[in-house]
Amino acid sequence: MTHAQDNRIAFVNGEFTPLSAASIPVMDRGFLFGDGVYEVTAVIERRFADDDAHLTRLDRSLREIDIPNPYSASVWTEIERDLARRNGLENGLIYIQVTRGVAERNFQYPTGLAPTIVMFPQFKRVQDNPIIETGAKVVTLPDQRWSRCDIKSTSLLAQVLTKQAAQQAGANEAWMVRDGSITEGASSTAFIVTKEGQIVTRRLSSAVLPGVTRRTIMKIAHGMRLDLVERNITPDEVLTASEAFYTSASTIAVPVVAFDGQTVGEGHPGPVFQTLYKTYLETIMAQTPEY
Repeated sequence: MTHAQDNRIAFVNGEFTPLSAASIPVMDRGFLFGDGVYEVTAVIERRFADDDAHLTRLDRSLREIDIPNPYSASVWTEIERDLARRNGLENGLIYIQVTRGVAERNFQYPTGLAPTIVMFPQFKRVQDNPIIETGAKVVTLPDQRWSRCDIKSTSLLAQVLTKQAAQQAGANEAWMVRDGSITEGASSTAFIVTKEGQIVTRRLSSAVLPGVTRRTIMKIAHGMRLDLVERNITPDEVLTASEAFYTSASTIAVPVVAFDGQTVGEGHPGPVFQTLYKTYLETIMAQTPEY
């Protein structure tokens, strides 16, 4: 979609406006410093997937960097639904970006700034990604991010460079490595399934984002009485695993069939992944009402 053809409606600081006409001041601290946070919720057949959890994480991220949450969860929800209706969004993503606001350029920030709020949709069927059938290629790259990866910051330069390097290497995603262990994907949570059938993902800490889709997938696994543990994963363990996959709001879950140029498992999406993915979609369709 080119800029001239972009008919989407955005929400900017309390007003709905054509995205092509939307703007923020040059002195916005989000533009100058990346001083803000964001969230993204998938919309699947007019259903907002895991939205309460995304808004809870948004509130936490804002509190962690001392930005007052401009809206209650119920108001955020109302605006999201209104934005989806105005755009005719049945399948896609809703992004929320909140910055500290506008002030003269200075590292220190004054108190009492009004946060800048931007929301916009993307149109895609996250549940119909062809890579679900073929599987993804993943490469390892150094984790170059800051020490508070648990905050969903708009400062994403490290992820941009990592994603670009992965693409140039012919991969779909990068799993970042720090101190010999995988932290997470450049925009996803990493999982493996051992040959003994144990599902493994890294324990939450300031080194990783508390993935919302991660949490739901884990809840489904526990409900199915699957063996699941949280611990560090080394790159070598991925190569001896029977399966690997990653999760995110914008992809739901994606099977990994190649890792650093070597085949993972049988080289195709495995049964544990397929069961969890299918159950996730069934759960969203059964338990989440249409907007």
